[in-house]
Amino acid sequence: MEALFGPTLIGKSGPVASSSLNARYVLVYFSAHWCPPCRGFTPKLGMFYDAVNSGAKQVEIVYISRDKTPDQFNEYYSEMPWLALPFEDKARIAALGNRFQVQQIPCLILIDNQGNMKRNTCRMDVTNKGPNCLADWEQALSR
Repeated sequence: MEALFGPTLIGKSGPVASSSLNARYVLVYFSAHWCPPCRGFTPKLGMFYDAVNSGAKQVEIVYISRDKTPDQFNEYYSEMPWLALPFEDKARIAALGNRFQVQQIPCLILIDNQGNMKRNTCRMDVTNKGPNCLADWEQALSR
């Protein structure tokens, strides 16, 4: 994952080595403070994240900010329980957007352990199926 996210991600209790991402399901979340649909989806995603990780950690999410300022990023990220790519890493943020062909936000993408996109409809999966979507994600990873 280091090739995809760089060596270090932001975690709630400090820096996290991207090489330590070992959850079964790793999701990339493109979102922004200024985006009303994002502001509506992020709390739902937070509840989903807490529910599926209430036992062993199954899901990790990496927030890729489309915020316009560091203050927006910091305020919005303070509402999220997962990891984030540093706001200042604009080149990597742009490269990830291009790699995953992000056209609109919010966008939630399932990747495999090589960083390949396996499913780009995860926002709808979480919204429509909640934790039951993990079965669909398992099938996507096994393809």
